[in-house]
Amino acid sequence: MTITSITSATKEIKIGFDQPFVIIGERINPTGRKLLAEEMKADDFSRVEADAIAQVDAGAHMLDVNAGIPLADEPALLAKAIQVVQAVTDVPLSIDSSIVAALEAGLAVYQGKALVNSVTGEEDRLESVLPLVAKYNCAVVAISNDETGISEDPDVRFQVAKKIVERAADYGISHENVIVDPLVMPIGAINSAGKQIMHLVSRLKNELKVNTTCGASNVSFGLPNRNGINAAFLTMAIASGMTSAITSPLHTETMQAVLGANVMMGHDPDCSNWIKSFRVVSDEKTARRSNRRRRR
Repeated sequence: MTITSITSATKEIKIGFDQPFVIIGERINPTGRKLLAEEMKADDFSRVEADAIAQVDAGAHMLDVNAGIPLADEPALLAKAIQVVQAVTDVPLSIDSSIVAALEAGLAVYQGKALVNSVTGEEDRLESVLPLVAKYNCAVVAISNDETGISEDPDVRFQVAKKIVERAADYGISHENVIVDPLVMPIGAINSAGKQIMHLVSRLKNELKVNTTCGASNVSFGLPNRNGINAAFLTMAIASGMTSAITSPLHTETMQAVLGANVMMGHDPDCSNWIKSFRVVSDEKTARRSNRRRRR
């Protein structure tokens, strides 16, 4: 089976079809977070540290780190953010930027084997990102769009993913080190978006033998109770073969969905992780009730 290994200086995470689902924490991203962006520009990384620790404590296996701030020195900010995060947690990182110079700055300071987020099917992007992935011997997220944009036809998106996997091989990058993002569309706008992803993820698993990831919250954009939709989506995507997702571990519904899916897929032997996660909560509630009774 295909195993993608991502490491920090001291920890390895395995992404694979027979492995527990991997949650990649999404919160270290200044996009849409004005206060975080201003703090990072002012060389204040205290919120980055807090977000890193909170996400790992909540169950994230990896963290995505993005420093995309308009008019800022993104290469320097991304390198600094990576160093800050690696100083406070030992989980592996996804280095996230659309700027190649920022990706290289991040890879240059990273300790371990990183995940690069991302490469697309455009020729200029393939020719600039893939050599970097090969140089640093890392893994890469392959987003299945190209010069023509994002197709609503999942089979077209499959062909773009296939092209990226084949081009990566030309640079000596094995399919194990390519994680495809099949591009989750908002189901409120495209009613078939869920079925499209299940179909596409299954093809990617069975035909290209590649691991997959996505921005899970995209599916619920514009809908109420987004966490409920995201949880339903993740359980179905995992059953179809999806092996990781970039999402927030701070949402209880998301983590319960992933833990439950791991049980159903046979990736939590003896249900040990499920029992560990929820027996602790149950024991804490019992202790609080006992304390209240004693105070009466």
